[in-house]
Amino acid sequence: MISIRPLLAVAVAGLAAIAILLLNNRDRVRDLVSPLAAVVLFAIVVSMAPTVLAGGTIELRLFEILPGIAFAFRVDALGMVFATVSSLLWIVAAIYSIGYMRHLHEHAQTRFFACFAASLAAAVGGAFAANLFTLVIFYEMLSLVTYPLVYHHEDEEAWRGSRKYLVYLMGASKSALLAALALTYQISGSLDFRAGGLLAGVDASAPLLTVVYFCYLFGFAKAAVMPMHAWLPAAMVAPTPVSALLHAVAVVKMGVFCVLRVVFHVFGTGLMGSLHLGIATAYLASFTILMASVYALTRDDLKARLAYSTVSQLSYIVLGAVLLSPAAMVGGIIHIAAHAFSKITLFFCAGSIYCASGKRNISDMAGIGRRLPWTMGAFFVGSLSMIGVPPTAGFVSKWYLTLGSMQAGDVAFLIVLLVSSVLNAAYFLPVSYLAFFRAEAEESPATIREIPMMTIPLVATAILSVSMGIFPNYFLALAEGVIR
Repeated sequence: MISIRPLLAVAVAGLAAIAILLLNNRDRVRDLVSPLAAVVLFAIVVSMAPTVLAGGTIELRLFEILPGIAFAFRVDALGMVFATVSSLLWIVAAIYSIGYMRHLHEHAQTRFFACFAASLAAAVGGAFAANLFTLVIFYEMLSLVTYPLVYHHEDEEAWRGSRKYLVYLMGASKSALLAALALTYQISGSLDFRAGGLLAGVDASAPLLTVVYFCYLFGFAKAAVMPMHAWLPAAMVAPTPVSALLHAVAVVKMGVFCVLRVVFHVFGTGLMGSLHLGIATAYLASFTILMASVYALTRDDLKARLAYSTVSQLSYIVLGAVLLSPAAMVGGIIHIAAHAFSKITLFFCAGSIYCASGKRNISDMAGIGRRLPWTMGAFFVGSLSMIGVPPTAGFVSKWYLTLGSMQAGDVAFLIVLLVSSVLNAAYFLPVSYLAFFRAEAEESPATIREIPMMTIPLVATAILSVSMGIFPNYFLALAEGVIR
């Protein structure tokens, strides 16, 4: 089916960014642009869901650069998972950001909101990319428009964090990615995504294909698979809404989405298995899951703990895809949504705590749950989902990952999932215990209270985490459509 809707989806977010810049001197009108555009974008994305759920695709080919290289859109089940999550969470993130930026009287708010909208345009464009060429254009665009967000505070700490952000995402990883693209085109004569894999059946040696694969894996550094993870904790110098954008809505999800595209539609599960790339990547992802969990356990700064948690959780998605068993692949795909709903809740809570009390370190949060009951209640729900406790979204994805690890026939990955869940509990639950069951410090100011414009979005995302756990059918249907 040919439709202009994929282009419209990208255009809505892009035009929102332009409108925000033009409304620089009209703060109240400017602030309305993001949530309104987010609602329109979500409506466009949802309007394409029935076609995709029925097994169809929506395509739009704009122009061809070279034979086999075109700028084109194609909406399929995997892209719909990413686009649904990004567009839905932009609505709550836009509302939360307004409350956060106003409360702290942040500078450069026009630049902030414009870059935020542009990042969503890039994310949705990547979700609907029909080939590697289009995907990489939007991938790199996302790196560029999020850099000003990481550097937002314009101090020494922001400079260090943003410099590392650029080095990892625009430096060595780009070289690997460009090499992978060039080799793919040379081998296959095309960059189009294909069911079963673009490179399946090509006349190329196993060592060459292995090199191409790992160039993709490390080239898409936003996936934060170790050792390409260090940019993510460094980017925590950004304002909390940006952290939510990085960790839940767009940036890291673009990374793992690209890895899944490579696994399913560039190499294909058959070639992944015959080259033993799946098992090699599974061990690398398992190492990332466990090591990042240990790092998270040692961090007292709440945002830093959440950052390392994200590094760990992203590799659940990669692990599910590369185990190559049906249940594991479904689990990895739906963990895109489960992690997004849960992690954005946790980052919203971290920002709410900071705005209300000025506290960033977990050790300083004793008794804060009595002052911020809705915030810490939502944090507890998000924590349960990250651990994988029913009836939350995290339980559904981890259930399928567990089944998939057993289907794969390797007990090592089952042990990784169990140990990592214990580690998740070890670094999340003490935060809630401290907030609700420890006495508050006597010097805590009496003015600590919840901010409605920030509390409503975090409660909404906590509800989303539970709702997906109870009603996972939409994302399950899309995930099954990917592997069908």
